[in-house]
Amino acid sequence: MPRPRRLMSEINVVPYIDVMLVLLVIFMVTAPLVNPGVVELPSVAKSSNSPPSPLEIVIKADHSLLLRERAPNAYEKSVSSAELINFIKQKQEKNPDQPVLIAGDKDVNYGAVLSVMDELNKANVKKVGLLVKPAQK
Repeated sequence: MPRPRRLMSEINVVPYIDVMLVLLVIFMVTAPLVNPGVVELPSVAKSSNSPPSPLEIVIKADHSLLLRERAPNAYEKSVSSAELINFIKQKQEKNPDQPVLIAGDKDVNYGAVLSVMDELNKANVKKVGLLVKPAQK
């Protein structure tokens, strides 16, 4: 007498694994062939205006001020506080975005640098920065 066949209640996953491996190989082969979206950027003419060279205010250890211009025809001269503000106002009339850098000697107290910054702020100088020397390793 033949035995009745039992129902198989387990899922055979081997065909699913085969299909997944085939899909994986297909994607691995085709992925390098697909070009990502190329963005065409607009072009502009080169700017004819070069940024202005900054003015440098040097505060020496004896609290004297030295004005140095970083331009092709660079110069430096000792100035008083009033002469400094008048010179910077003249430069600001020509170029309102004229940058100004303050280089204070390391022995100058912080108040001297702040007083120069305050005078520049009163003269409506927009771009003021501090110069530092990088630390040697």
